[in-house]
Amino acid sequence: MTPRTICLHGPESTGKSTLAPRLAAHLGGEVAEEYGREYAEARGIDFTMQDLVEIARTHDAGVQTMLAAGLTPLILDTDPLMTAVWADMLFGRRDPWFDAWNDTADLYLLFDIDLPWVADGTRMFGEPAQRQRFFDLSKAELERRGVRWALVSGEDEARWQSVLRAVEAAS
Repeated sequence: MTPRTICLHGPESTGKSTLAPRLAAHLGGEVAEEYGREYAEARGIDFTMQDLVEIARTHDAGVQTMLAAGLTPLILDTDPLMTAVWADMLFGRRDPWFDAWNDTADLYLLFDIDLPWVADGTRMFGEPAQRQRFFDLSKAELERRGVRWALVSGEDEARWQSVLRAVEAAS
């Protein structure tokens, strides 16, 4: 049985937003799009901690609305665990709200940094050392929380097959 919620997790520019709709279509589900991108495009990327909490809360409220409407499986293009990692990257700390949040997804797909970083006006961490730190913090958050997760890697069709294998293994 396919997990009810699958969260695409990991650093920026790793293919999450590209593969989310493809996975939703493949599974007959829906996508909860990343609210943080919409927020950044409208307000800029000079985030405060309160901005990150607002992004996470708003994204989570949208997910809860979609779940209440029976839209499953639901592919989450991020969640508050990822926003917590953003707080770690930007500020070296996080608001207590993040650690109190516990409505985690049934499965997390951690996207590897094996794709080229592409600047798009909202991305910030393109240097190799920054990308590695972002990946390491992303993985550590999943391990700290004890959630079910799988690594996604490879380019193009290999990356898609990696997603499919991870979902199949969790079903």
